[in-house]
Amino acid sequence: MKLAKDCIDIGVQTNQREAMLAFWGDEVGLPFEELLKVGGGTHQLRHGLNGAVFKLNHVRDPLPDNGATGYAELLIAREGLAATKSLADPDGNRVTLVPPGHLGVTTVGMRMRVRSAAAFRQFYGDTLGLEPAGEDCFRWGSTLLLLEENPSHATCRAMAGKGFRYITVQVWDVDAEHARVVAGGGAEGRPPVTLGTTARISFVTDPDGNWIEISQRASLTGPLPT
Repeated sequence: MKLAKDCIDIGVQTNQREAMLAFWGDEVGLPFEELLKVGGGTHQLRHGLNGAVFKLNHVRDPLPDNGATGYAELLIAREGLAATKSLADPDGNRVTLVPPGHLGVTTVGMRMRVRSAAAFRQFYGDTLGLEPAGEDCFRWGSTLLLLEENPSHATCRAMAGKGFRYITVQVWDVDAEHARVVAGGGAEGRPPVTLGTTARISFVTDPDGNWIEISQRASLTGPLPT
């Protein structure tokens, strides 16, 4: 993919606004950037994440119990650390602060549970064209994806639910990238749609049904296609 931004954004959903804000802002130390009202009773509280965006989506209505996704643990490189520091947020999401370079993580990493490492190697390596960064590990821009095979891990049933629910890649041409992924064997989650003058987005899903947002954001790429 032709990336418009080097880092992959992380999307989480919650019903616990204040507790999650306190954890990610005060305990993890992510700087708050802005609030976006994205519709459907959802406020997206955006935080800086080593060049990426941590999207804390507070949902007004109770979130359904759709089980966990394959996005299992967020790794954040933090200058000045001598050892890793493992934490869990109020919803139980795992996050570990790591010294830069730990496991190859220089900015952000996501540990993923997958049913078949071979299927994911084909998807990330061939369909998405990501750079291998070791055995069962891929680099997407500066973000590291670390695969852990577990054949009994449940597939993702839906994007809605508590926890890490999707990741976002920023590109220059969402329509072209979306079409390329689907033609290469990726599953379509949602076709491209334009959100006002802010962004044009789509969703695809990986072999286990985890959601990936493809985004063409006007602040990065200029005016959106009409």
